[in-house]
Amino acid sequence: MQVSVTSRSNLERELKVGIPAERVEQEITERLEKASKTVRIKGFRKGKVPLKVVRQQYGKGVRQEVVGELVNKTFYEAVAKENLQPVGAPTIENIEDNEGSDLEYTAAFEVYPEVELADLSKVAIERPVSEVVDGDVEKMIEVLREQQAKFETVERAAADGDQVTIDYVGRRDGEEFAGGSANDQNLVLGSGSMIPGFEDGLVGASAGDEKLLSLSFPDDYHAEELKGAAVEFTVTLKAVAERNLPELNDEFFKLYGVSEGGHEKFLEEVRNNMERELRNAVRNKVKTRVMNQLFDMNSVELPSALVKAEVNQLKQQMLQQFGGGQQFDLNMLPDEMFTPQAERRASLGVIVSQIVKQESLKADPDAVRARIDEIASTYESPNEVVDYYYSQQQLLGSIEAAVLEDQVTELVLGKGSVTDVTESYEDAVKPDPEPQADSE
Repeated sequence: MQVSVTSRSNLERELKVGIPAERVEQEITERLEKASKTVRIKGFRKGKVPLKVVRQQYGKGVRQEVVGELVNKTFYEAVAKENLQPVGAPTIENIEDNEGSDLEYTAAFEVYPEVELADLSKVAIERPVSEVVDGDVEKMIEVLREQQAKFETVERAAADGDQVTIDYVGRRDGEEFAGGSANDQNLVLGSGSMIPGFEDGLVGASAGDEKLLSLSFPDDYHAEELKGAAVEFTVTLKAVAERNLPELNDEFFKLYGVSEGGHEKFLEEVRNNMERELRNAVRNKVKTRVMNQLFDMNSVELPSALVKAEVNQLKQQMLQQFGGGQQFDLNMLPDEMFTPQAERRASLGVIVSQIVKQESLKADPDAVRARIDEIASTYESPNEVVDYYYSQQQLLGSIEAAVLEDQVTELVLGKGSVTDVTESYEDAVKPDPEPQADSE
């Protein structure tokens, strides 16, 4: 096989491949000989059809099949021989296939860029240092109680935090406007669900009262025709319900998976979950800060195929996030929506790969197992979860990739400077704002 490579640009390559005619004919003959043992042709017994007849009947189709397979196979043989790293599938051009002559074709493709990494000692990171204290646990328990709160009807005036059931009609210049009316709507006073003044105007009202609220829509309201508009709402209050928090008892504990051990075991579970969340949040925050600096410090020329792949992945993630069906055409989403983020992700992928290659890093099996064990610990049958992760190559690969990123992060931290900053639990678990790409 003869191979020659030329550069169309910094990242574009043109590969010309010549496959000896003997190899092509041998593949075709072997395929036809195999077929002769099974094909049925009128006038011949099965397995007794002469090769010449089989060639006359099926030679053209078999040749097309063999040529397609050889082009695919020899492309990857050629890039391996030339030590090239193609991005995406190649464009096959100018196939010349004539019986008795060498099979020749041209493949055009992009390659991964070479990156000269910036000095990693210039990385400077602030690392959060935090712990879960008793006050944090108490706050979390109150949050959990709020999630399970129920409203019960009361015979008194409405107060902030109560849920009221109302009918209302909105009018502008005496005329009802679209979207300004509702019946039997539940509204929690103080939630900020309605325009300013609406909820405040119902505090102190009782079931059966009718209130006339003279208000104005905010200047930045989403409906253009109502921005800053003066309106009146006639509101009939039909019921008042107060929020009741559940007691900390066995029934409540069971809602969060604690069936034995009572209050002490529940506190232990809450603290363990918070500590796990804190570890993950700090790890992710430090990794994100390292990646942001690597991105800012290193300039990468990106292959268009790599960016396109990231765009498609982001589209798929959005589709899954919003519950899109299988029939949704991703091409309906414009690439421009995702390009800045895709370019950032692609750049970081190239940079991280270069560090992995330069430092000869491999995912630490012990760290992989520890990460899987941590995930499995949140399930009722941890051993089954561990076995499942190790039986699913795609899942295991995602964990290995995450661990490898952690190893890159630790390596960069070891070369750069790190300042530990003490933070509260709430601040430590809060993610950093996402960086905005210039092209956005």
